[in-house]
Amino acid sequence: MAELDISRPNDPLFQPFQLKHLTLKNRIMITSHEPAYAEDGLPKERYRAYHVERAKAGIAMTMTAGSASVSRDSPPAFNNLLAYKDEIVPWIKAMSDEIHAHDCAVMIQLTHLGRRTGWDKGDWLPSVAPTRKREPAHMYGQKLIEDWDMDRIIRDFADASERMQKGGVDGIEIEAYGHLMDQFWSPLTNELDGEYGGSLENRTRFFFRILKAIRDRVGAAFILGVRMVVDEAQAGGLNASEGLQIARWLEESGQVDFINVIRGRVHTDAALTDVIPVQGMRSSPHLDFAGMVRSEIGLPVFHASKIADIATARHAVASGHLDMVGMTRAHIADPHIVKKILMGLEDDIRPCVGATYCLDRIYEGGAALCIHNPSTGREIEQPIDIEPARTQKKIVVVGAGPAGLEAARVAAERGHKVNVYEAAPEAGGQIRLLTQSKRRRDMIGIIDWRLQQCEKLGVRFHFNHWMEAEDVLGLNPDVVIVATGGMPEISYLEQGSDLAVTAWDMISGDTKPGSKVLIYDETGDHAGLQAAEIVTESGARVEMMSPDRSLSRDVQGMNLVPYMRELQKRDISFTVGRRLMALTMDGNQIKAQIGTDYSDLRNEKTFDQVVVNQGLVPLDDLYIALKPSSTNLGAVNYEAYIEGAPQSLGLNPDGQFQLFRIGDAVSARNIHAAIYDALRLVRQL
Repeated sequence: MAELDISRPNDPLFQPFQLKHLTLKNRIMITSHEPAYAEDGLPKERYRAYHVERAKAGIAMTMTAGSASVSRDSPPAFNNLLAYKDEIVPWIKAMSDEIHAHDCAVMIQLTHLGRRTGWDKGDWLPSVAPTRKREPAHMYGQKLIEDWDMDRIIRDFADASERMQKGGVDGIEIEAYGHLMDQFWSPLTNELDGEYGGSLENRTRFFFRILKAIRDRVGAAFILGVRMVVDEAQAGGLNASEGLQIARWLEESGQVDFINVIRGRVHTDAALTDVIPVQGMRSSPHLDFAGMVRSEIGLPVFHASKIADIATARHAVASGHLDMVGMTRAHIADPHIVKKILMGLEDDIRPCVGATYCLDRIYEGGAALCIHNPSTGREIEQPIDIEPARTQKKIVVVGAGPAGLEAARVAAERGHKVNVYEAAPEAGGQIRLLTQSKRRRDMIGIIDWRLQQCEKLGVRFHFNHWMEAEDVLGLNPDVVIVATGGMPEISYLEQGSDLAVTAWDMISGDTKPGSKVLIYDETGDHAGLQAAEIVTESGARVEMMSPDRSLSRDVQGMNLVPYMRELQKRDISFTVGRRLMALTMDGNQIKAQIGTDYSDLRNEKTFDQVVVNQGLVPLDDLYIALKPSSTNLGAVNYEAYIEGAPQSLGLNPDGQFQLFRIGDAVSARNIHAAIYDALRLVRQL
């Protein structure tokens, strides 16, 4: 194993940076974000383990909390930390101390959400803002803020800052994009009269009162920064000239030690996705703008927005665009980026593929998970480092999709002898299919990284091999893992299933689009929308239909945006709450019988092509054929599986090997579930 080279004098990313009294050992940081791991609003063991894992791998600074809330009328929108609780202090202290033990700085972001939350959360207090206009993303009403609200919120910021200082963090960052602070700044969201409305000076008055109150409370030595929108990039909003003026005022005030630059708004899914781009969108879209800001003011400038690779990060620092570069989603995918660079193992960095499964889960009320690193958020029970096995085993993996490749990678890293058999001429499974869409091509990184790791670890691949039970038995394996995936389900209709084609048929190019097409999407995942893009691009007239009450339920907010931007340019209509029941021929047309779950109502429509997306059924024939020959009869001890203990069921004394299946070969789920299946099974084999 290569040794750490912590000097790296010629690498701009590894030059120290002086932030006030704090010497940061390199230029790589994790910006404030909310992984939504809090328990009772507190950063307990799971939250701490997440940040510590990245600290011990060598980042210079981690910023916790995507907006810890300072006031009780700013209840969590996505499981935020609650900085208004006195009991948060010892938890912050425990996290800070452990992060500091790895020579890593730690800060925390504080906010009042203003209208970007709801009144029916927390203590059911009315939310407040300088406008009565609802935020489209949350659609809650709020009261127009009053003077006494401002006075107490100023006290709340000061109180919360003092708590964080007692908790041992190096400093705090005030959130001023999309939240209460810049709701005051923006002409689009400030309808106040008098000293807090109208001119830019008036619109920033409340904010500067907060900064003064914080400084008065924590003193001059404590680091204080602002993550701020410098340009809302929308007509009528805060423009770059005004944003730069605020930044200059911050510099002149002497109250602030850095700014963290944001460009854009976050009030809708579409606007949020322009601030934090997903796959298929431009990388580092606001880096040049952040560099312009740095050239105009004397404060240190930080920034993060789809800076997912080391080359771009190096450029950001070397070119003088940034003082510190944020690589937040990149560290969700691989917490050991810095460690791998220092060991000369940049090629081993697990890539962020831009799927944004992490953030979409947060905004839908879940916790952040990486689409292809199941250890993220599970650092305690599923540590990223794999322990070697005590005894080498001969492991056969059938299927080289994401589940099979992860099983092979982990098994080989444990020291087992691994052979992978795949019926197709190349690895990838469904991921290879979905990357047929140009916008989703980065997803191939999930496959390419695992292939690279497997090849380094000595895994042997056998492509164009359709395995029957006797083929597997002839290999005399100790363990067989069936990762054969699934095939499209088309049998749910009352009649006429043979008249439909599947979304897979359309995405793969095996079927050409018709001219008047029904796309019936019962699953609500990416496949239906990908098929719709392909069909509408051909010039066809399309109706996309779902039995659900909303479109594409599993394609959440940020990922839905690029689909809708493309589809709404084209001849497509969307129908929800309708269920495809049956298909019959009507001359050379297909007659669709359409019902609803809400009543007995039925009607008919004709199309020249019907595309169905009804999910997958497991391709499990091999698994079923092998069960009688296995020691465990295919059974899994779920208690051991969950707790990370070895599988030791001995149900068949005549069995020859252990047999398991993972991923869609078990049931239709998603990429993360398939990879997680493989990791937690194989790490104990």
